Amino acid sequence: MNRRGTRLAGGQDRGRLSACVCGTLRMVSRAVTQLYDEVLRPSGLRVTQFSILAVMARMREANLRQLEDALAIDQTTLTRSLSLLERDGVIERVPHPDGRIKAMRLTARGRRALDVARPLWAQAQGKVLRELGTKAWADAQRRLAHLLSVTVKRRGPGRGRLVAP
Repeated sequence: MNRRGTRLAGGQDRGRLSACVCGTLRMVSRAVTQLYDEVLRPSGLRVTQFSILAVMARMREANLRQLEDALAIDQTTLTRSLSLLERDGVIERVPHPDGRIKAMRLTARGRRALDVARPLWAQAQGKVLRELGTKAWADAQRRLAHLLSVTVKRRGPGRGRLVAP
């Protein structure tokens, strides 16, 4: 459901979805992002920021290329997000033997922000899974993984660009 209480994924609302795969995925993505952002609001993080911090927490330290690969996000968008997170003091740069590589890690403030956000994220996740059903999500996740694999091979030679097969 979106914020207006309208079902997006089935029944009468199926007519709202485009025949265009990209258009439909973007519409659903925006609606789901809005739901997560709304639930995460008390943490001060948006779901995009939460995702970056969660990946960084798992990796302990990450460089730009590792984050691009883990998040399937373009370098420009990631760099902008990282700059804001660094400005807010939730991540910091760390020295790397290769001075050209931008390595980063969570600060204590970043770990605290993530600790506050995790239970809120779990609430949003639970809400979506209750509406959709865990079995339906597992099926959708399998199909989306296949879609990802057929549309994105590897980063292209222009670093950060996703290339189609």
